[in-house]
Amino acid sequence: MSDHMKRLAAPRSWPLKRKVNVFIAKQSPGAHSLEDSMAAVTVLRDMVEACDTAKEAKRIIGNRDLFVNGKAVKNPKAPIGFMDAVSIPKMDLYYRMFLTDKGKLTLVPISKDEAAWGIYKITNKTIVKDGKVQLNLTGGRNILIDKNEYKCGDSLKVSYADQKILECYPFAAGSTVLIKDGAHSGMVKTVKEVKVIRSSSPNVVVFSDGTETIVDNCFIIGADKAAITMPEASA
Repeated sequence: MSDHMKRLAAPRSWPLKRKVNVFIAKQSPGAHSLEDSMAAVTVLRDMVEACDTAKEAKRIIGNRDLFVNGKAVKNPKAPIGFMDAVSIPKMDLYYRMFLTDKGKLTLVPISKDEAAWGIYKITNKTIVKDGKVQLNLTGGRNILIDKNEYKCGDSLKVSYADQKILECYPFAAGSTVLIKDGAHSGMVKTVKEVKVIRSSSPNVVVFSDGTETIVDNCFIIGADKAAITMPEASA
């Protein structure tokens, strides 16, 4: 895997000007995929616009002034991806990485309190030592619990400081969902029903507006309404 990337070859989800320069910083391997994240130095310079050059962005990171999910970033190429909370306390700036209704990565301004937690989808569950249940979440996060009370597909509101589960948003009728992948990536809809497919094919989610997609494309972001600050609709 190469450690460099040309702007013209960058994923379509990156909100970049393609012909300004030849190259763009490529993020290090981490908890997010290439399409769902960007390097910290690029986020600081091109999205937050806290500086003008990569050298200045690296200085901010070297001073430990950039925090992601409550932890100081040390690597300029560290991936900052979908649902991560980006904080620069010295500048009183707080954002969450999200998707626009066009499927592009964007930073949504949030409050300091909202930057203390995030929403994560349960992708898998594992029984570990002493009968405890390990929840495997998006963003490379795992949580140990005593009781098996959550289902795969549900989303959890998790505190960054202590990994405490603050709230659960079940995958059920009436829930608010972000379509994360597919032709309608970035759209927010309300679940009407889930069609169980009796085969190896994934289940199908039907939305209140009559559209459909597969379960794997969905990310629950709230019960009856979105629990996080949403980006403004694109023109």
